[in-house]
Amino acid sequence: MARGRALTPTTGPASAVPLAGGYSGETFAVEAFGQQAVLRVYGRHPERAPIDAALLRLVRGLVPVPDVLDVRRGGSQPPHVLTSYVTGTRLDIVLPRAGAVLRAALADSVSAVLTALSGMPFVRPGLFVDADLRLSEATAPADGLVEWLDDHELPGWDAGRRRALRAVCLEADTLLDTVDRTCLVHSDFNPKNLLVDPVTGSVRALLDWEFAHAGSPYTDLGNLLRFERGTDWAHQVLERFVGKTPSLQADPLRLGYASDLWALIELAGRSVRHDVVERADALLRAIAGSGRLDAVAP
Repeated sequence: MARGRALTPTTGPASAVPLAGGYSGETFAVEAFGQQAVLRVYGRHPERAPIDAALLRLVRGLVPVPDVLDVRRGGSQPPHVLTSYVTGTRLDIVLPRAGAVLRAALADSVSAVLTALSGMPFVRPGLFVDADLRLSEATAPADGLVEWLDDHELPGWDAGRRRALRAVCLEADTLLDTVDRTCLVHSDFNPKNLLVDPVTGSVRALLDWEFAHAGSPYTDLGNLLRFERGTDWAHQVLERFVGKTPSLQADPLRLGYASDLWALIELAGRSVRHDVVERADALLRAIAGSGRLDAVAP
């Protein structure tokens, strides 16, 4: 049964405007219940609607997220989650223009969210299967990064480059086998999904929870710094994350980069190409070419 108030022809939404920044085409700014709201329609993955709503309720008050106003699993209306509208500007827009003081404030606030997520423990890794946040037996889409790479075509890659990346994946699998803590992982913790105050640098909301699961406390760090490798801001985030977060292993950034290989391989293998896909492909080529997890794309 859905929780919250149902959308009806008299309560809304009266209009729907696609939100900029994403690639799913399933998120809209709307007016509902007499207020601004955001409607996420789950056309491709209808099973995620109640899971995402449950996650937003779980972390409310611990991590900045929108309020859940309505949830529908299907029936006469498509599966959807309706949330409050949060004002703010995406981090990917604010960060390149920020001065030194604002960049430091952003590093503080974003690393605090990483620390909060890493402190929400689960007894084992797994994918969420329902609104009770029960975990599947599968801990990941494949047995390891080597198998994950073997399952993906990478357009334009020759056999030699794939072999080089396979060696890096084998190294990363060995490294990730040493991780002995499991926590809540957002798994799409990139600047497009972080709304921030462009003046104070505080995080207003962490959006788009469709890939969240129980997993490694280093995954979100690697995702966040994917395209910030070697920058002063990456160093600031890492320094604050290490300073605030207990029970981290040595070299958390390397563990983060190893964890992010899952996403990089999936992105680089997509047939529909856009800027993020192309940047992921370029970074993955740099990793394969250098044999280093911390490689920086040219």
